[in-house]
Amino acid sequence: MQLGMVGLGKMGANMTRRLMHGGHQLVVSDLSADSVKKLAGEGATGSTSLDDLIGKLTPPRAVWIMVPAGAATEATVQKLAGHLQAGDAIIDGGNSYYKDDVRRAGELKSKGIQYIDVGTSGGVWGIERGYCMMIGGPKEAVQRLDPIFKTLAPGKGDIPRTPGREKLGGTAENGYIHCGPSGAGHFVKMVHNGIEYGIMQAYAEGFDIFKNATSKDLPADMRYDLNLPDIAEVWRRGSVISSWLLDLTAMALTENPTLSEYEGYVEDSGEGRWTIQAAIEEAVPVDVLSAALFVRFRSRQQHTFAEKMLSAMRQKFGGHIEQGADKVKKSA
Repeated sequence: MQLGMVGLGKMGANMTRRLMHGGHQLVVSDLSADSVKKLAGEGATGSTSLDDLIGKLTPPRAVWIMVPAGAATEATVQKLAGHLQAGDAIIDGGNSYYKDDVRRAGELKSKGIQYIDVGTSGGVWGIERGYCMMIGGPKEAVQRLDPIFKTLAPGKGDIPRTPGREKLGGTAENGYIHCGPSGAGHFVKMVHNGIEYGIMQAYAEGFDIFKNATSKDLPADMRYDLNLPDIAEVWRRGSVISSWLLDLTAMALTENPTLSEYEGYVEDSGEGRWTIQAAIEEAVPVDVLSAALFVRFRSRQQHTFAEKMLSAMRQKFGGHIEQGADKVKKSA
């Protein structure tokens, strides 16, 4: 099947490679001419602009967008919409806000252009492992593009079948599903990423407890100098909390148990915030997910005004003098 790919970053380039390995014909576009040239050297058809890319695709066209969510995606969709025809399809495989998907789908419907939102998980490992995809959009468009999704997906692999799953059918066991109408794919991926924040935070806090088990504030016979790489490794094998995130944690700790190359500043890509917002709109309590997001905010600050307020209140109601404040007084 022929497909246009716009955006040749780490994921876009590797998705292009996986599709070409699966026998599909790719026409590629990127702001970097070098990136286009590199993929062209591997078998893709290069293009010099979005207009050029569209001209090299045979109707009904399908163009997959893998650019940063927000302004870049919006501009790309609008540019493509100005040149595509009825029956063509635009696939947004980035991390767009699902409400933007609903709006875009409505705008494109009047032109007969199909819009598909695909929440894509797999990161830099997807070229080998495959990409888990959560798809939203009109059923007929999703079915037409099924060969693309099937090639990108991991497939059944060696994961044991869930008991009773054989009665249900569908594509979930292959690593991709049609979640529902426009926006549904990115909605499911949004919550997926919100859950990811919580799982990551739980691992991080647990290993922080291990790291501080040598604290001098603990009784001498209750201090433990623990081997963090070994703990991560043994948990990978038979533990109920094993996961791919734990696999990656074990990898990082094996490379450097102190993680000294990391500063501890943690970004969020938007989906965590959107998940909390959706929970607020639905009046759903999400204690863990919201706390995990707020910790990421906290990681970007040294000492907040709120912490100073806490220290002030502790001093006023209980006469508590924080160690840091005491040091400041002595040095003043």
